[in-house]
Amino acid sequence: MTSEPVEPVGGHAGVPRWQQALLPGALRAAPDARRSARDWFVDVLMFLLALLIGAAIVGDSWDDHTTLTGVLDLVAGTAACVALWWRRSHPVAIAFGSGLLALVFAFPAGAALMAYFSAVLRVRARVLVALTVLGVAASITFPLLYPSQDPTASEITIGLLITVVVLGWGLFIRAQRELVRSLHERTARAESEQRLRVEQAQAAERRRIAREMHDVLAHRVSLLSLHAGALEFRPDAPPREIAEAAGVVRASARAALEDLRAVIGVLRDEEADAPRDGAPEPPQPTLAQIPALVEQSRAAGMKVGCRIELAALDGATVGDALGRTAYRIVQEGLTNAHKHAPAAAVEVALTARGGAQPELVVEVVSRPAVGTSLRPVDETLPGAGTGLVGLRERVALADGELVHGPDDRGDFVLRAILPVMGTGG
Repeated sequence: MTSEPVEPVGGHAGVPRWQQALLPGALRAAPDARRSARDWFVDVLMFLLALLIGAAIVGDSWDDHTTLTGVLDLVAGTAACVALWWRRSHPVAIAFGSGLLALVFAFPAGAALMAYFSAVLRVRARVLVALTVLGVAASITFPLLYPSQDPTASEITIGLLITVVVLGWGLFIRAQRELVRSLHERTARAESEQRLRVEQAQAAERRRIAREMHDVLAHRVSLLSLHAGALEFRPDAPPREIAEAAGVVRASARAALEDLRAVIGVLRDEEADAPRDGAPEPPQPTLAQIPALVEQSRAAGMKVGCRIELAALDGATVGDALGRTAYRIVQEGLTNAHKHAPAAAVEVALTARGGAQPELVVEVVSRPAVGTSLRPVDETLPGAGTGLVGLRERVALADGELVHGPDDRGDFVLRAILPVMGTGG
């Protein structure tokens, strides 16, 4: 079943076209836009009403006219009725003009009444007061200029009642339109805010995915590059070592490909919200996977020491989110060590500080070999500093502190201090 085509016109996004045709021009589109079907119907109806009312009044008072005043009355009334077609764009001018004519002529009275009603819907309060005074004046002068068989007081009273009824009806329609316009503005604002929240959530999720891509793929590709470099610079190595290095290259490439497929799958908008083939997402790394991460770097030929001392936590446990942050810090430190100082000795330390607020200290220290410096030696692995930016955001979300840079001895230190919640942050 197909939905009815809709068109965002005049701030009414999602309103079907046939319903928009029933809206007044003031609610449907800009004031200078084309008339809607409803506008055409109302314009024709008001034009005919102005003619009928004017003809009835001029017929009732025709005996009080001379030939000249009768011709002038018909000309003035016809002009006032025709001018009603522009009452939306020039409500003040049309209302004042027809009202002035109605002070001395009979036929323009119908057009003046229609123009007054249209002006009530649109003009400011001061202008509306002036138009009302003009309408009251016309209700008083007409019975005096064209006396009928009815008492003059009755004629004046009827004219004032008609003016009051038109004023009240116009104010009611105006309040109704303003209420509808306010509701549409609130709806549009709510939709805009909702779209903004969705866009912000999408941007935040894409930034998170970008960090995951950097953290995971950069480390695996660095290990792959390290083993490939060993094969390149040691072609005379024993077949067993070459086979082992080639196996690590193959395993790292396969793991990197799987990670890349997972990230690309999440980035696809049409598949982002639905599980693929019902398969659960792979488990995220935690603190327990750090030794395995260190072993991967050791297998790649890096000199990595690892020390984990968490006894001072005194019963507090490291939650999965905090453990994942610690894992990414160690991963980034090892990746940067391979990029900038592949011959460096790396020391990974995870220690706990007790007290009222237990803390987890994650530290990765790279000590370059004598005669080397911390600079990229593999131009195929450029670094843009985005990894440290991502780590800073992760640590900030965990209410921790992150410092990085060379110390007094020239070693590069990456250190994070993360607060540990008592129930497992």
